[in-house]
Amino acid sequence: MPVTLSSVDFPKKPGVYLFKSENGKVLYVGKATRLNERIRSYFAANPDRQMIPELVRKSESVECMITPTPEEALMLERELIRQHKPRYNSMLKDDKSYPFLVLTKEEFPRIMYSRHPPEGSHRWGPFPNVSAAKQVMQLLRKQFGIRDKDCRGKDGCLSMHIGLCRGPCIDPEGYPERVKIAMNVLDGKANELIEQLITQMDEQSEALNFERAARYRDLIRAVRSTTGQHVVSSKVYRDCDAIGIAHKGDLAAIVIIHANDGIVKGQEVWPMLHRGDSSETVSAFVSEHYVNRIPPRLLLTPTPMSDGTQQWLSGRKGKSVEIRTPLRGPLVTLQTLARQNAEIQLERLFNKTSGSLEQRAADEGAALLGLEKLDHLVCFDMAQLLGDERVGASVTFRNGRPYKKEYRKYTVKGDAMDDLRMMREVVERWLKRQDEWPDLVLLDGGETHLSTISKLLEEHGILGRFELAALAKREETVFRNGQPALVLDRKGRVMVHARDEAHRFVNTFHRKRRSRSRLQDPLEEVEGLGAKKMQNLLRHFGGRQGVAHASLIDLKTVPGIGPSLAQRIHEAMQQ
Repeated sequence: MPVTLSSVDFPKKPGVYLFKSENGKVLYVGKATRLNERIRSYFAANPDRQMIPELVRKSESVECMITPTPEEALMLERELIRQHKPRYNSMLKDDKSYPFLVLTKEEFPRIMYSRHPPEGSHRWGPFPNVSAAKQVMQLLRKQFGIRDKDCRGKDGCLSMHIGLCRGPCIDPEGYPERVKIAMNVLDGKANELIEQLITQMDEQSEALNFERAARYRDLIRAVRSTTGQHVVSSKVYRDCDAIGIAHKGDLAAIVIIHANDGIVKGQEVWPMLHRGDSSETVSAFVSEHYVNRIPPRLLLTPTPMSDGTQQWLSGRKGKSVEIRTPLRGPLVTLQTLARQNAEIQLERLFNKTSGSLEQRAADEGAALLGLEKLDHLVCFDMAQLLGDERVGASVTFRNGRPYKKEYRKYTVKGDAMDDLRMMREVVERWLKRQDEWPDLVLLDGGETHLSTISKLLEEHGILGRFELAALAKREETVFRNGQPALVLDRKGRVMVHARDEAHRFVNTFHRKRRSRSRLQDPLEEVEGLGAKKMQNLLRHFGGRQGVAHASLIDLKTVPGIGPSLAQRIHEAMQQ
């Protein structure tokens, strides 16, 4: 049964709460300054977020974990979202693909570029601009001689000879000072370094060494790409970040613009999975973005922040951080700039992620079913002829396209004569050979097929690991557990395509099996007479002899056999 307010009894303390499904899967993680007050909003007559009614309907229970402070609730929420990846939470899109710059925690620290930083290390990032992050690491090594991950601390290493390392084997006393300067650069205090590079670029240009000058120019761009690039200016812009958001469906673009020393600097762009609440998406971004960065003195957000965010940011900075949602003045200009850039970046992200017709079909199918994505789909179909040559097949679609390397054929080994038990056997054999679960398993059938395979998944303890649906050909209706039947429109074309492809593939396999096992059957040569229509035909007349003696008028009475097909069957049997 769906969870109700009467079954939830939370304390008046800060903490996090978790909505869970019937099988214990975490659907949503939230934070609150007062848990008892926050949870009531989910059961209000007019909830403030569109996804809430569906979340409550799918949840079997709500659990809570109290924390000493709202700031700790914010961090616990972030960790639980990263751990469980709940369907209804906003989160960074593909956050693991972005690298960090790292200074290790050693007597003589090393600098490295890693997606999995060592525990206890100083880290900066993750960086959305991967190329710029790599160049900054090389720049810091060249400018300050920071050791890399391969340094063995011995005289005569290659890095020393090419000027990339001035580590403890050369200057152990001066090394800590150079590490401190590098850390300041990574903290965004790169003005002195940029001025030095500009001077060197001008010197090389005046000496007509244009190739070397261009090299310095590229290094300056690399530093500015990560630490900021001058765009516009205003006297009020002092240690300030402005966040803008734009969203389309479940994709959002977050743009953060940095401002300091009276100038607005370059932006960073982050793709987000958006769940319909801009405030939550921005809050999720803030908790991720500043966990490894020093926050600014002033943070401009498109929606108000609450529940410990300001206290947590102040703790990260070591002094007070102000969060504002400006309504007038120069700060509104900065906020508007962030929003406009977010709208532009959203279109670029949307076109990039949905560039092909096949991917768009997959994305539209996911939105239609309320799934996070539909990039991996597996569809099953069965074929037999009055118990003869019982076969099944599965086809796989990746990003909306048939992925024929993962097509599979099955010959039914058990004594099952009906489609339901045959499909159960085939799906069970498929389950045992999987290394990863698809986003959707689609069955060619109706509610009885869905019920049969649901029980199978439940017996194996994996019901709920992926979406399960059955697609009935009549009116192209999709059936799912706990959901109303859905008649597909054009947005469901990827599922119809997969079902039709499974039907074609299994019938081709079935036809080959039959042709091997018996002499040529005249019915096999009739154009348009597939396995299921042939099965209906033979059942109607009690076998091939009955079909051979049937009149043209009798053939036309068989369900699914039209006049032209009846004519072709009659002619084939009379030869």
